[in-house]
Formats: sequence, structure tokens, C-alpha cells
Amino acid sequence: MSRSAHPAGPRHADVLPEGHYTAPAADLNVLDEKVWSRTVRRNGDGVATVAGIEVTRLAEEFGTPAYILDEADFRARCRAWSDAFGSDADVYYAGKAFLSRAVVRWLHEEGLNLDVCSGGELATALAAGMPAERVAFHGNNKSAQEIERAVEAGVGRIVLDSFQEIVRVAHTARRLGVRQRVQIRVTVGVEAHTHEFIATAHEDQKFGIALAGGQAAEAVRRALALDSLELTGIHSHIGSQIFDMAGFEVSARRVVQLLAQIRDEHGVELPEIDLGGGLGIAYTSEDDPREPHDIAKALSDIVTRECESAGLATPRISVEPGRAIVGPTAFTLYEVGTIKPLEGLRTYVSVDGGMSDNIRTALYDAEYSVALVSRRSDAEAMLTRVVGKHCESGDIVVRDAFLPADLAPGDLIAVPATGAYCRSMASNYNHALRPPVVAVRDGAARVIVRRETEEDLLRLDVGE
Repeated sequence: MSRSAHPAGPRHADVLPEGHYTAPAADLNVLDEKVWSRTVRRNGDGVATVAGIEVTRLAEEFGTPAYILDEADFRARCRAWSDAFGSDADVYYAGKAFLSRAVVRWLHEEGLNLDVCSGGELATALAAGMPAERVAFHGNNKSAQEIERAVEAGVGRIVLDSFQEIVRVAHTARRLGVRQRVQIRVTVGVEAHTHEFIATAHEDQKFGIALAGGQAAEAVRRALALDSLELTGIHSHIGSQIFDMAGFEVSARRVVQLLAQIRDEHGVELPEIDLGGGLGIAYTSEDDPREPHDIAKALSDIVTRECESAGLATPRISVEPGRAIVGPTAFTLYEVGTIKPLEGLRTYVSVDGGMSDNIRTALYDAEYSVALVSRRSDAEAMLTRVVGKHCESGDIVVRDAFLPADLAPGDLIAVPATGAYCRSMASNYNHALRPPVVAVRDGAARVIVRRETEEDLLRLDVGE
């Protein structure tokens, strides 16, 4: 079927639930720079380019689906965060967002630190040459083996997440003859304005030690009493994909109050405070993230004000952006397959990936943008739902979006802002092969995480 003959299906915004979605842009060929990495453009034929490379060429060379990561944009965002906080603060990249050896090297070269939350992430950091003293180790249930490896490697800090972990880390450090630097993760009772599954500072969840009821104060007492631990500060993380700074203000106030309590009880002023990460990015044109310099000033002002009020010296601030750095730097490139118009509803557009390469829509009801990127189209807009090829009705990539009505099988579409938590949460559901990560810079492209093969799957299946 020719593209011009393709049945368009529903095209108008008036079939949408009132107030939930926006009408299509006047020109679907315009790429909203807010949600794309900084080197993405369209050429004269309407083909999207990144770092000067046409996406059609990337699809031919590396196949689809594929994560396309803009290295120059990644590095620029690292520098923006580092410059915003300056030499009096520490920026830790949250490796859980996306981690590879190439990314670790970029972080090292750009002067950022790294936080990890598993043995595998720690192994990647060390294999890529990140100095262990610039690594922080998180996690709510670190194994004995993970703790030992972290202490042996000399990680700069271990973030203690429970009373049991205080004992485990202290015992391991004593046995190895070292004094391990640690922080205590405190849940401060803040309800971040985000999805239930990624809000992390209210009491009814698995992370941290509650400030309420004196538990955090007791954790401090136990840590200070152990010679093999050096308690350097308090850690707080209130959630993810947050735009409102009000939650950070409440969190900082409560953490500083705890610092004052520690001073009054123990005569010790802890020198560090870690406010975590979780700052949001633009997934759609409606999102309005704050710039790193604005965030740095807001957090610094909050902590300074609260410390002055409590009569404390201002501690060294740490932050942990992950999504805010890598999220906007990548997009996922798909090829369009089956197209199904549903009269009066929408058109279903199936792609050659799905929930195995982006689980966030199914897991968090996340919203994304999408665009036709392999050509220009002057067709009117149709309401679509971009779905994957997996055997789940919840296999949705973009729940509701407008694409050109002449969309056809073989077209390339791309979903921006997929650098964070897409490849790192990817799966082999339905024995899908996880896509490659292709880094692009200055007109050149290279694979930094290769596409899985059927041989990879079968190699792990040792049964007969």
C-alpha cells in the first residue's frame, strides 16, 4: 500500500478525554527542542539528524530499535551541573539511570562523581577506571559480598540504609582494617509530587531510616559509637521526576534540624549533606524543568538559610542527578510495522520494540513524545497510540500522540528523552533482544553497548 493511500483513521483532538491531552502542533515536522538532545535537527528532506548524522543512516548501519545517545549533549550536561554547584559541592551521577564503561569514562573526564547501587554497577565503575574514592554505594539491601567489595575497593562513601547495615559495614571495615566513610539515609516524611512508585521519602516504603519516632537519631548514635565507621553526613532523597522545589525545602529543613540535634547531643557537626537527585526533565512539551544553575542556587539558599537559623556551619552539599543528565541525551529509534485505525478512537501504530526496551509507560504511566523522523510529511495529524510487539495489551510506548496521517510501514519514528531508565530497565520479555546503545558525536557513530543476539540468549540457557 502506498503512503498516500494509507487509511488515516481518526485525526482530531475532539475524541480525547477533556483536559488530558493537548492538540497537535501546527506543523508535525517541527521538533520541539525542549525534549530532544541539543544536536538533533531536520535536514531539507525532513530527515532528522543527530550530531550531523541522518537517522536513516543510523537505522541502516545499526538496525532498529536502537538507543541513540548524543555524547556531546551528555558531556555538556555534566559540565552544566558541575559548573552550577562549583567546587564547594559534589555532583554524583546516579548510575542506575544508565551506566556503561563509556559513560563512566565520560563522567571521569568531566569531573563528576558516581553513585552505584549494586555490585554490577560497582564492577562497571571500577572496570572503566573511575577512582573508587569518587564512588558512593547505595542500596537498601546490600549483600555481604557487595559490602566487602566496596570496602576493599575504597569507595568514598557507603550510604547506610538500615540498622542491620550499620553493623554489617562496621564489621566488614573492622575485619579489613579500614575506617569506612558513611552517610545515613534518612526518610524525612516528604510526599514528593510524583508517581507513587518513585516517591521515596515518605515513611511507608523500603528506603532509609525514618526521621519520625527518633529512628534516624538512634542510627546516628550507633554509627558514631563504632570506631570502624566515619559518619560524614546525612542523606535524603525524596523521589524522582520532580519539578517543584518545595519538597526539597521541607527535606532540607528537617535534615538540618537533625544535624542540630546531633550537635547538641554529641558535640559533633557533620560536614556533609546529600539532598539526592530526582529533578525532572521534559518528556513532553508541557514539562518545564529547571536549569542546573537555578536548582543549585535554590538548594544552596535553602541549606544556608536553615543552617544559619540553627546556628550551624553550612555543610558541603552533594546532589545526585541521573535522569537530569542522561535522560534528554538519547532517543529510541523504531521502525513502524502494523498500523490499525480504530474508527472514532485512534490509530494503533506498532513498532519493532516495546515494553522490553521501555517499560516506563507500563510501569509508571509515563508520558512521552514521538515524531516521524525518516521523511517530511504534510499530511494532517491523526491521533495514535504507539505500541510494541509483545504479547501484552499494556505494551504501550506512547499512550496518545499525534503523527502524520500518511504514516506507513517502514517509516522511522523516534521517541525522545529515553536516555534514563530505558536501557537500564530493559528486559528479554518474549525473548526480545535488547537494543544497542549507539553514541554519536561530531558526525561519527559507534556502539557502546552492543545489540543482544540469539546466541546471547541461548548461551545462558544451559538446560538440555
